[in-house]
Amino acid sequence: MNMSLILGSAAVPGPRLHALVVPREHGAWGMLLVPLATGAAVGLMRGGQALPVIILTMAALALFWLRTPLESWLGTTPLRAQSAAERRAVLVFVLLLSCVAALMFSALFWDGRNRNLLPLGAIVALSFVSQAGLKKVSRKLRMAAQVAGAFGLTAAAPAAYSVATGRIDSTAAALWLANWLFAGDQIHFVQLRIHSARARAADEKLRRGRTFLAGQIGLAAVLILSVNFGFLPWLALLAFAPVLVRGIAWFLRASQPLAVRRLGWSELAQSVAFGVLLVAAFRI
Repeated sequence: MNMSLILGSAAVPGPRLHALVVPREHGAWGMLLVPLATGAAVGLMRGGQALPVIILTMAALALFWLRTPLESWLGTTPLRAQSAAERRAVLVFVLLLSCVAALMFSALFWDGRNRNLLPLGAIVALSFVSQAGLKKVSRKLRMAAQVAGAFGLTAAAPAAYSVATGRIDSTAAALWLANWLFAGDQIHFVQLRIHSARARAADEKLRRGRTFLAGQIGLAAVLILSVNFGFLPWLALLAFAPVLVRGIAWFLRASQPLAVRRLGWSELAQSVAFGVLLVAAFRI
């Protein structure tokens, strides 16, 4: 049966309804799910419980999904619900997702459990407020806004670890840092590829990508210091090796036309590889 009919809004075509209610930031899905998976895996390996992780996952997905239909209903984005039928259909999604999130969070906090998530939630809220503020200040701060938003999304790692083990410790903080550094590098690389799509000569690539190159060096330095002081396991360096190599390789290889879809898939593969290697680092 058509989704529009189920919602009692047959006047809203399926593709239009999909655009109004399904999150469009495909990269953000990875920035949420990979940290969630790594935090959960490490927490379970250290004797954690699976049920709270499942509940947190459902709550996080509901909240993440809620943003798109809520913005469409409020009209805060260019793609907004216009007709009465569209507003009614979008409102159904808003209410359903809100109920799912409320139910899941009620289960998580039942009987005073998982209070460690409260300060974490406050930090996440602040990061999203900062993201919105940076977007309004200037279009030039778009990447900074994305990095600020990634800080909130990657909090899924310590959150999953916390609900599994019942504690927030240095491992939770290390998982958050590692996932945020990785997400920041991905954001910077994708922006570099988009804005340097016409760069051909090596000197032009270097000129356009000097900020990214400095970021790669800074990332490597932070990782080495984190390992040296025992904050991250040394095998975590291997988890970052593919993206560091990918970043340097762009400057060295011959220029290629930008294929956005292929870039998206390659970055997804990088995310999966990073998640697997990071979990293995904490396991070993």
